[in-house]
Amino acid sequence: LLPFPLLITSAFALFQGLSDSEMDTGEPTGTAAAAAGGEKRAMLLRQITEEGGFAFVASAEKAAAGDLRAAEAAREMAWEQLHSGPWSEVEPAWRHAYALACLHVASLRAGDDRRAALRALDMGLIMGGDLLRAELEAAIAQVPANGNREGEGDGAGDAGRNVERWREGLSRNRDLGDALKVLPVKSLSCKRIERRTCISLETFIHDYFLRESPVILSGCIDHWPARTKWKDIKYLERIAGDRTIPVEVITHTLTLYIDL
Repeated sequence: LLPFPLLITSAFALFQGLSDSEMDTGEPTGTAAAAAGGEKRAMLLRQITEEGGFAFVASAEKAAAGDLRAAEAAREMAWEQLHSGPWSEVEPAWRHAYALACLHVASLRAGDDRRAALRALDMGLIMGGDLLRAELEAAIAQVPANGNREGEGDGAGDAGRNVERWREGLSRNRDLGDALKVLPVKSLSCKRIERRTCISLETFIHDYFLRESPVILSGCIDHWPARTKWKDIKYLERIAGDRTIPVEVITHTLTLYIDL
C-alpha cells in the first residue's frame, strides 16, 4: 500500500480529473467547480482510509481508470459496511462511499447495459449519503436521454407480456377468506350496512368510527388520476419502468391518517 499522504495526494489528483468527466453537462465547467469536486472526493477517500477501507480506496482508483470488476468490488465492500450493524450506527462516510461506487459502476455499465446503470444510480440514491446526490441525480437525468439504440432492448416484447399479466391480475376476484381475516370484529353483525358517497372525515369519525359501525364509502377517490393511469402498464413502464424504488412495509392505523 502507498503511504497515507501519497495515497491521498494520488486520490485527489485522480478524482479531480474524474469529476470533470462524470459531471459534464455539455457546458464549460469552471476550474473552481472542478477543484471543489475533486476535493470533496479526496476528503471522502481520506475518511474511508481512516476507517480502515484501504481495499475500497484501491478498488475505487482502479474503477476510476475504467476497471469494471474493481468498481463492482468497491460497491460490494461498501454494501457490506452498510449492513455491518444497525443503520443508525453506520458511518456516514461508508454511505457516501457506496454512492461513489454506484457512480463508477453506472458510468462503466451505461454503454452496454442501460438498465443496470440506472439501477446502480437508483441504489446510490436510496442507500447512499447526500455527498454525491447531485451527481447521481444528474447522471440519472442523462440516462433516459441517451436511451437504447433502435432495436436494442427497447422492451417492446416484455411490455406486451406484462400487459397480459396485468389484465389477468385485475380480472382475478379477491378471496373472500382473505377479506374476512382483516374485517373488524362483529363488523358483519349488522342487518344493513349503509352506503355513503364522499362524506367528510368528521362525519365518518362521528357517525361510524366512534360507533364501530361499518359503512361502505364510494366516490371518495374518483378524482384520482392514478385510478386510470395506473391500470395502463405501458404508462407505468414509460415513466418508471426501469427505475428502482424503495418499498417500506409498515402497519398503518386510522390514527396515522387522521394525524395527516
